[in-house]
Amino acid sequence: MVRTVTVGVDGSAESLAAADWAAREAARRGVPLRLVHVREPDPFTPPDSFADPETRQHWAQRIPREAANDLARRHPELEITTDQLTGRPPEVLTAVAEQAEVLVIGTRGLGPVAGFLVGSVGLATVARVKCPVVLVRAGTSKEGEPEGAEPPATPRDVVMGLELYRPADELIEFGFDAAARRGAALRVIHGWNPPLVYGVDPVAVDPRLATDLAQESSRNLNEALSHWREKYPDVEVKAQAVVGRAARHLTEASEDASLVVVGRRIRRSPIGFHTGPVAHAVMHHSKAPVAVVPFG
Repeated sequence: MVRTVTVGVDGSAESLAAADWAAREAARRGVPLRLVHVREPDPFTPPDSFADPETRQHWAQRIPREAANDLARRHPELEITTDQLTGRPPEVLTAVAEQAEVLVIGTRGLGPVAGFLVGSVGLATVARVKCPVVLVRAGTSKEGEPEGAEPPATPRDVVMGLELYRPADELIEFGFDAAARRGAALRVIHGWNPPLVYGVDPVAVDPRLATDLAQESSRNLNEALSHWREKYPDVEVKAQAVVGRAARHLTEASEDASLVVVGRRIRRSPIGFHTGPVAHAVMHHSKAPVAVVPFG
């Protein structure tokens, strides 16, 4: 079975921006693009409803069809298929993602500075899907550029957040692959904080320790990336071990990024699915599209 880049569309500006991003990603990967519209079942239809079920179905089918026609005009080389499915969006998108290399969804933006507003559908989908999920907001065109802006002379960096106590191969490979496909540099950010000893910050007691810890974090980061640098020799890597919360540094870096890549550990807690604090914060505040890569 040929895997696809799959995108959820509902006719909104956010989903159309996601479809545009997904079309370029499918072209980069050389795979078909699949547009999926999920129609929730009508729990109640008034007797005097203006449209019968067949008419409502016809209008629902127009959404993916019109999006596909628009993308086909701009990407004539791309194989595009459409599906109109019924059910709860997180559950349906989770099912269709089983056949996808990447799932793309739109999410509302809060303006050019504030970043994303991720709704319940987006959060539930990201937390369930087993393939990478990319969130795209409206108001941006190619690779996170504001609409109408001239493309940069060189591709914007792909930014990736990386933990060192358990670096994930799935996450690292996705980040390197994304940078390679775009001809962009990969900026890898690892956030660290000095460990507390009996509730005391040892750096405050001995400032020289900060230098030693910083050097050790930088050395460990470069060791974690050494194999991948050999596998992707054409990708320029900018490795940064920085003090402070990783989510804050990733959000700041997203201002100049084409894509931000974060990981999500696959697990099921007693109270439901989780994305993790770093991924959750970056999803809400990034200025660039965000790829959430499951691992574990």
